[in-house]
Amino acid sequence: MIARPKQQYFRSRKHLMNVAELPCQNCYIEGQTQAAHSNWVDLGGKARGLKASDEYTAALCQSCHQEIDSGARLSKDQRRDLWVMA
Repeated sequence: MIARPKQQYFRSRKHLMNVAELPCQNCYIEGQTQAAHSNWVDLGGKARGLKASDEYTAALCQSCHQEIDSGARLSKDQRRDLWVMA
């Protein structure tokens, strides 16, 4: 078994608040944004019961956040691509 170095997680409430001040990086709406963490292991190290590091966040409105996290209209690859672009 290959040992991997332990993931160092960046946690910053100030950073999350700053991200939430930006317009949605998907639909560009202003004033309704939240810091959305990555849901992909290779983009932030998400693990069971643990959100990705705060450095892997995108400014997304609630609607875009929900669609990228678990929307039925897009494939998993399309959702991942949208998050990466954001």
